[in-house]
Amino acid sequence: MKNITSLIRLRISAHDAHYAGGLVDGAKMLHLFGDVATELLIRSDGDEGLFVAYDSVQFLAPVYAGDYIEATGRIVAMGKTSRTMVFEARKVIVSAGMAGQASAADVLAEPILVCKASGTCVVPAACQRITHPVVSC
Repeated sequence: MKNITSLIRLRISAHDAHYAGGLVDGAKMLHLFGDVATELLIRSDGDEGLFVAYDSVQFLAPVYAGDYIEATGRIVAMGKTSRTMVFEARKVIVSAGMAGQASAADVLAEPILVCKASGTCVVPAACQRITHPVVSC
């Protein structure tokens, strides 16, 4: 199996805040993992495939509006049509929270693991363009 990985980095906006104090809903991390999974499937099979299930999800630290998050994933097992993946999301930049300087931010010396998960995606055999041409998808 090839070592296929994906990385997305983005700023969490005020629009993403769902709770008081700018706290972001954990579902935002799962949305990022879905985007990472899509890239992994395109790289492995040439098709977006379908996310079937999460086997495990752990929310480990809060995420706030203004944080920069790096979401990564890799395929750890490949069946005929299934792809088992693991994901991690890390906070790499945070708001400095300085009075009078709302735009101040700090790069973290060590990223903070905020969420990790594992899950399974499926790419129907007929849609796997990397291993064989598409017949009907």
